[in-house]
Amino acid sequence: LEPRDASQMVREIRGLPILQGARGAQPADLPALESLIVKVSQFVAAHPEVAELDLNPVFAYPNGALAVDARIVLASA
Repeated sequence: LEPRDASQMVREIRGLPILQGARGAQPADLPALESLIVKVSQFVAAHPEVAELDLNPVFAYPNGALAVDARIVLASA
């Protein structure tokens, strides 16, 4: 996954206006969210034993993005 792919994915989020600062809220750090997506993709590519990866919730702050919880399921041997 290339950074431009992650950027496109973020731009396709239905709630993008909220991430961009709707209703007077500060906008989220979209480049940080895109970077998180790329890093997760790289992690999964480097670890073929990962069958499933769930990050929930992911918070996008004005200065950064944070995956609060993660669940990884390994493939059967």
